[in-house]
Order: sequence, then C-alpha cells, then structure tokens
Amino acid sequence: MLVGIACAAEPGTPMTVAQLRDRWAQINYQTSKPQRQTAFEALASQAAKTRQTEPRDAGALIWEGIVLSSLAGEKGGMGALSLVKQARADFEAALKIDPNALQGAAYTSLGALYYQVPGWPLGFGNDDTAAAMLRKGLAVDPNGIDANYFYGDFLRDQKNWQGAQAAFEKAIAAPPRPGRGVADAGRRAEATAKLKEVRGHLAK
Repeated sequence: MLVGIACAAEPGTPMTVAQLRDRWAQINYQTSKPQRQTAFEALASQAAKTRQTEPRDAGALIWEGIVLSSLAGEKGGMGALSLVKQARADFEAALKIDPNALQGAAYTSLGALYYQVPGWPLGFGNDDTAAAMLRKGLAVDPNGIDANYFYGDFLRDQKNWQGAQAAFEKAIAAPPRPGRGVADAGRRAEATAKLKEVRGHLAK
C-alpha cells in the first residue's frame, strides 16, 4: 500500500485500524474543506463498524474517537457536542483496555478534547484535566509528533509562549512514523504555522 493512500473497504465491511488511520489523514490533510464533513461522516460509519467488530481493540476505539472528534470540528456548534461526548467515551474505554495503545494516543486525544471543548454549562471542557491527560500522553510518547503538538497547542491556548515554543519545536523535530507520511507532513505544517505565531508573541 502506498503511504497515505487508504485501501477502500467494501460498503458495509469494517475497515482495519490502519485503513481508518490512513483514510483519516487523507481526509484531514488532502480533502478540500467543502468535502470534508461528508467524508468524515462516511468514515465515522466505517469506524463504528470496525469498533463493533473489535470491541476490545483499543486502537479501533481510539480511531473512532479521533474520527468523531474531527467530524465534530467540521460541524461545529452545539450539534458537535454529542460527537465529542461519544469520542470521549471511546478514549476512556480504550484507556481501560490498554493505556499505552498507539503510543498513548487516548491520553493525548482526551487532553485535546478537554481544552478544545467549551466548559460547563455548555460542555465538559476543563484545562486542569487537559493538562493532566496531555502530560500522560507525553509520558508514554515523549518524542512523538502528536503528543508534543497538542501539548504545545494547549500551552499556546494558555498563553505560555515559552512552553509552547519548546513543544512545537519538539513536534517538528519528531522522528517520522512508518506509514504515516501524510499525517506527519500535515501535523508538521500545523506545528510550523503555530510556532511562527508563538515566536511573534515572544518577540513583542
């Protein structure tokens, strides 16, 4: 399989975790904005089938959660809240099965939800919980691109410019992940853009 090109699953057939992962990267980084919501909706349906087939597979739970989180980001507004709640449940279930699965991605993904989702009374967002989850993700994968990117983005959100700069620099320098070329390039570009913003604040 070519890097970043997902194998198509037959309609109604669960995708493998690797297929979900690659299709997510393709949609997130290579699909135009007007088409992304529909593409993520289709992928969420496939992710649900995969999770139902492999209910004890932490990776399947994590990737369903990531897809639902991404779909929520595309939809926005109050309609996204049920999606992020389901994503949170997926990540929490994955942690009960294997906290270290996919290099601690459930911790990192939960942390991202907790700082991006509004707090009470609209949502469950909580910066203290976000920090705790993101640090647990870093403990599992200290040099990983996603763990450092989301920690940097959280610190940027907190206006901790020095900490954010260090985390983004580490994300950009993270070692490549086999078979994840599209995702790595996209995430590195996001980190580079946000690092430029953070450096602008530090230069003031």
